[in-house]
Amino acid sequence: MSRKLAFVLSGGGSRGALQVGALHALYETGLQPDLLVGTSIGAVNSTFLALKGFSESALEGLDEAWRQVAELDLLPANYIRLTVRAMLRRSSNSPSHRIRGFFVSQGITPELRFGDLQHTRLVVISSDLNSGQPVLHGENPDDKVLDALLLSTALPPWVMPVKKQGRYLMDGGLLSNLPIEPALKLGAKKIIALDLMDRSENSSDISGFTSFLGKLYSSVEKRQVELELELATARRVPTLYIPLARQLHVPLWDFHHYQELIIQGYEFTRQVLDEQRKLVKKLR
Repeated sequence: MSRKLAFVLSGGGSRGALQVGALHALYETGLQPDLLVGTSIGAVNSTFLALKGFSESALEGLDEAWRQVAELDLLPANYIRLTVRAMLRRSSNSPSHRIRGFFVSQGITPELRFGDLQHTRLVVISSDLNSGQPVLHGENPDDKVLDALLLSTALPPWVMPVKKQGRYLMDGGLLSNLPIEPALKLGAKKIIALDLMDRSENSSDISGFTSFLGKLYSSVEKRQVELELELATARRVPTLYIPLARQLHVPLWDFHHYQELIIQGYEFTRQVLDEQRKLVKKLR
């Protein structure tokens, strides 16, 4: 497939609603992906579209799914308590159970395999703490989608890493939060990358250990993105990079502002598409 356009969706928790708005804008522009590659919440959005198709009705369904997430409170804010419970291995009514139940309710059943997806090829990313390498789920069509999605979104303390076949797997954002390199490996010839990185952590002052950790993670993530983009440039793969700016300072576990974020993601992406018309033409 000569055009092989990949949509690459980063992780970023509740900021994933920005991607929903961006996807609406991309659809309006007539851009259709041949490949979806997602990490963490980007894997969730990608999986929904790979299952339902990239259409107006599917995007409306994704809007509704985000409304349900806000009501379910899938990532409760009491993360310190969750950390203690995880250390004590108390898992009754844990976020992981609720997250799994939500995925199943959206049609991502335990039996669903990547080869069963009829609309767009899908690959989701997790991180292997043993090898220090990202893991690409979906290269094998017999891989189960639900298992892969649960690994890609295994973000402590809400969901703990999983030991599986000599690997120690967790949220893909640790090693490839904007998975451009995996998309290139899969043969992408053109890329649209929807990045949720919160740059406010880079510019803010350190006022405690929590802000230090946020700034540390943000700096590492920023460097990862720079390297992934440089790799695409070195391979001469046209890449439309969309840093989904946001005005609301929303914690990654707070999904209640999804409507505002969807609107912001749409408006920002429309602006980028208008400004980058020549590049958009190359991506068609």
